[in-house]
Amino acid sequence: SDGTFWAWGGNGNGQLGDGSTTNRTSPVQVSGLTGVVAIVGGGVHSMALKSDGTVWAWGYNVNGQLGDGTTTQRTTPVQVSGLTGVVSIECGDNHSLALKSDGTVYAWGRNSNGQLGDGTTTQRTSPVQANIILPRQPTVATGAATGVTTSSATLNGTVNAHGTSTTAWFDYSTTSGSYTGSSTTQSVTGTSTTEVAIGISGLSAS
Repeated sequence: SDGTFWAWGGNGNGQLGDGSTTNRTSPVQVSGLTGVVAIVGGGVHSMALKSDGTVWAWGYNVNGQLGDGTTTQRTTPVQVSGLTGVVSIECGDNHSLALKSDGTVYAWGRNSNGQLGDGTTTQRTSPVQANIILPRQPTVATGAATGVTTSSATLNGTVNAHGTSTTAWFDYSTTSGSYTGSSTTQSVTGTSTTEVAIGISGLSAS
């Protein structure tokens, strides 16, 4: 819970990150890492995601799977080059992957079978963007109702569907209680922010 990283076991390639290649039968702290929120292990390399969105790696690096621009084995963590805003990480045997908050995926390391997803079979020692963008969740902001009477109102908001199709769903109530029939919808598509305004009428207090 304090954001430190501890490891144990085989360490022939420095994959425990304690500055040595000594196997450990009890936990040792990975050197210099704090603020860790996720950890993953590959064949003989390890990675950590920090709360600031950066990625750190150590261990075997013959295929560039540490992402630091080299093929040099590391016994302590090095920062993966050029990656910020990362929300999730994963390791293969000899390659590594990161998902960023904008839905893009980056990969590095061995690529003999196209596992980096960049359209080539070229090994990469630093991250390249995979030819995939994961769908983003729609973002919604609600605004103040206008034209409010005892039986009608216009409900307002903005929606960005991020290139997919979504539905703006309005639930409505008052401080004194919910109205009958208290939801209505509007379809929203596209990649830009769309203003939505839905008129409701025939309301009565429940």
